[in-house]
Amino acid sequence: MPTPASVRALVRATPTAVRLQNRAIISVTGSQAAEFLNGLLSSAVTTPSRGSFFSSFLHAQGRVICDVIVHATRDAKSQSAYLIEYDPTVPEDVPALLPMLKRHVLRSKVRLRDATDEWDVWAAWGKETKPNISKRWTRAHSGAIEPVWESWPWGAEGEAFLDRRANGMGVRRLVKKGDRPQEAATHDEGTPDDYLLHRIVRGVPEGSTDIPPMQAFPMDSNLDVMGGVDFRKGCYVGQELTVRTYHKGVIRKRILPVLLTPPTSISPRADSQSRPRLTPGLDIRASTTQTPGESRVPRPRGTGKLLSNIDGVGLALLRLEQVEGVEKGDLKFELREENVDVTGNSSPRFATPWWPDWWPTSEGAT
Repeated sequence: MPTPASVRALVRATPTAVRLQNRAIISVTGSQAAEFLNGLLSSAVTTPSRGSFFSSFLHAQGRVICDVIVHATRDAKSQSAYLIEYDPTVPEDVPALLPMLKRHVLRSKVRLRDATDEWDVWAAWGKETKPNISKRWTRAHSGAIEPVWESWPWGAEGEAFLDRRANGMGVRRLVKKGDRPQEAATHDEGTPDDYLLHRIVRGVPEGSTDIPPMQAFPMDSNLDVMGGVDFRKGCYVGQELTVRTYHKGVIRKRILPVLLTPPTSISPRADSQSRPRLTPGLDIRASTTQTPGESRVPRPRGTGKLLSNIDGVGLALLRLEQVEGVEKGDLKFELREENVDVTGNSSPRFATPWWPDWWPTSEGAT
């Protein structure tokens, strides 16, 4: 299922830069900063530093606490230092990231502090100047997928983060609060909704809406295929269950972009009132498309979840066997909004998934 043409028409065609909202920054400095983070992050933290990277913090039970972008830099002593960018929105029963990290410091020579007031986070895309880096995919019997890069993909220390989570994502920059990135001179300034649509169409989950803290698993949330999990590094929090799933488990769910209908058609930049944003967390149920008398298809089990959405497209956590049923035409995905009409009924919406263009379909370089 390729990206629908009607969805492509929604995306801004001009180079765009957006100052992102709801992003927090934690500064990690000290002579043991790399060692400290290597014991907590799902990606390897190399010494010496190779540059910025994408990763996540996991709970001891293997669930995701939050996905992060780690910006590599240097402190006043020219030691490796890190600025961790993340979504600070968490439910009341989930501890905030900074206090949680501080509990792991113990005697490590590390200093942690909130640096959110010092930095703005910008994303820019549409005018990539860095060459693509070849990669190949490795697959486990469980369904986990890893990109294997020919060279470091995320960008050098102190430079822009090259967002290789998916093709076409662009770059990400931290700039001093109130300043503007260099892309502001050559790109149109967009809105956070433009960025949301940009990453939904490319199938990139991000933040607590798409990856609910203490609920989501890393492979279900595509962290493996986006390069955020190293299955071969040493011990880190959450490693045991993650590696066991990689070797002996089965990946039964993935986050995919979905086209939400009605409305039955999508026109570029239509009035947002005609495509209201739906509440994240709505159940997506699979039902059969067969008419009475046809050979029966087993009743689908389990439900999916709608995640971030805008302009009639969204991300959804879906069961893979049900996605296969939709591809074959045996099943359809349906969700019902919380709002009801004057008759007391809520009209169903249908969710049609597609695989992002960059998603690996076979082994080999891309």
